[in-house]
Amino acid sequence: MPLQNRVNPQGTIEESSARGTYMGNRGVLHNGKREVTRQFKTKAWITCLLEFKGRKRELMTPGRYTELFFLDEVTAFAAGHRPCAECRRKRYNEFRDAWQSASAWTEARNVRSAELDEMLHEERIEDSRKITWKGQLQDLPHGTMVLIDNAAYAISENGLLAWNASGYRKAVHDRLPETVEVLTPSTVVKTFSRGFRPVFHHTAEV
Repeated sequence: MPLQNRVNPQGTIEESSARGTYMGNRGVLHNGKREVTRQFKTKAWITCLLEFKGRKRELMTPGRYTELFFLDEVTAFAAGHRPCAECRRKRYNEFRDAWQSASAWTEARNVRSAELDEMLHEERIEDSRKITWKGQLQDLPHGTMVLIDNAAYAISENGLLAWNASGYRKAVHDRLPETVEVLTPSTVVKTFSRGFRPVFHHTAEV
């Protein structure tokens, strides 16, 4: 039986036998039976490398953070996660700098990770429910994820891609809506618009 440790674009933690390309965490979410009992423990929702400095862990060790897995970086951003400042320091700095520019950060210093997490948390979840917002499909940048007919899709330079736990496929729609429900937090979408490019799973072929 697969563990409940796979995150979908809506931020929900599901069971899946498909492998992810990134790991991450939101704190300790599981009990002694390796059952997920909460959606998050901390506001630091991060996305990590699958391997880092040879560290080994037993999944869902009691009292340790719950290892979560993502299809790709596009999915992780949609769910509300950001790059880890330790194992992905360069990527974190790239995202932080682009986010500051897109958000018109006015402080004479870089935003601290705890401050960034606090602001991202206001955009990702409220009363344990995923926060979404309305956007014009044609105006959304590469890497944004949306809901159409209750299914998740990613916007790419190669067109609209249907998401599933194992990868992407070309979307087939007779008529697409002009206005869609956007899963990716709004300031993250602004960051994409400024040129920051999230990493797609290889099935997206971008």
